[in-house]
Amino acid sequence: MFDPYVDNQNPLPYQPNQPAPNQAPAESTVYQETPGEFQTPPVMPPVNPRRPGGKMRTGAITALTLVLVLIFGVGLFAGWQFGRSGTATATPGSGSLQTGSTPAATVPALTGNNLQAVREAVIAKVRPSVVEVNVSASNGSGIGSGVIIDKRGYIVTNNHVVKGAQNIQVVLYNGTKLQAQLVGTDPADDLAIVKITPPSSGLTVATLGDSSKLQVGQDVLAIGNPLGITQTVTNGIVSALGRSVNEGQGGGTIPNAIQTDAPINPGNSGGALVDMQGNVIGIPTLTAIDPEFNTPANGVGFAIPSNRVAYIAPQIIANGSVTHTGRAYLGVSLADVDATLAAQQNLSVDHGALIVNVVSGAPAASAGLRAGDVIVQINNSPVNDTQSLSDILVNMNPGTTAAVKVYRGNQQLTINVKLGELPAGS
Repeated sequence: MFDPYVDNQNPLPYQPNQPAPNQAPAESTVYQETPGEFQTPPVMPPVNPRRPGGKMRTGAITALTLVLVLIFGVGLFAGWQFGRSGTATATPGSGSLQTGSTPAATVPALTGNNLQAVREAVIAKVRPSVVEVNVSASNGSGIGSGVIIDKRGYIVTNNHVVKGAQNIQVVLYNGTKLQAQLVGTDPADDLAIVKITPPSSGLTVATLGDSSKLQVGQDVLAIGNPLGITQTVTNGIVSALGRSVNEGQGGGTIPNAIQTDAPINPGNSGGALVDMQGNVIGIPTLTAIDPEFNTPANGVGFAIPSNRVAYIAPQIIANGSVTHTGRAYLGVSLADVDATLAAQQNLSVDHGALIVNVVSGAPAASAGLRAGDVIVQINNSPVNDTQSLSDILVNMNPGTTAAVKVYRGNQQLTINVKLGELPAGS
């Protein structure tokens, strides 16, 4: 597969279920595209996850191996991937979102004894901005969710919800059904924008919060249309932050993903994950199943952070596509280093990422990296293979200077590389 964080012009030789480190390298989490629910007929199709070899549970298991699944429909939405998130929330020249004029419910300040009242106020504020997205395609139909983010009728959802759609219908909070047009998609981030003509009464527009300010343990609500059951609200907490969630073969990575235990199910894709101030802080996109029993793993869901949405959505609205990816770019082709490759190539180390090719004029070339160098560390993070290198770069921003430790023959070098920006469409 092609590594989206470097300019790989040759396939990389790693396996589909390569473990992807999250916050601790010892964790082994395997990800994959999701089976979900079709609207017609309303039954769950069988899931066929790729399973790691060997028995799943033998003795003490330090981390549950999971298969992540897209929370929408089977068959319609293969081949997508997630992109990378920067800290920027706007792109020069991309325009800005226009907030609504429809009055929204007021959320009281959270105190020690008014949690229920605050929840009810948050739901009253946000739920009118969450819509049902009905999609018809050549091979079936499906249901997803979306969030109104602009008073002109722009709605954000997941790319996998609308991919291949021949017809898109949006159902508003009050039951009004409206035809929607696809404005543009960003498959790398699994985001899409659709547009409706606003009714004369106007639209309730969601407020995008600052996902960089989230704290593990804070309360959140998930609002969407699980299993086609409209306007469903579930609650939970932020379970973890900064997850780099890798899908495996053919997929990409959600950087800085928000992990939550708020129940999310097929149909929640594209909906809202909100904080207790009524701000949308994420777009629920992935849930997990236990690959041994092929059943949902309770309380393990992931959302695309709102800061990434705020960065991408205005570009799609203005241009119909993404013009600035905001993703770090090194400019090399890589291969995994293991004991076999180390012996074949007479390398000094049996781990790391071997540079196969350096793109002329790219950041790596400008800094002096060469084909044959083995990258073993970036800043203070070890690089054991190409995937771990991607997981490091996914959380770095263009313009950042990275200290890249390499082996060049028997010599250890540290080369400072000023990362570029991955070109749109790469």
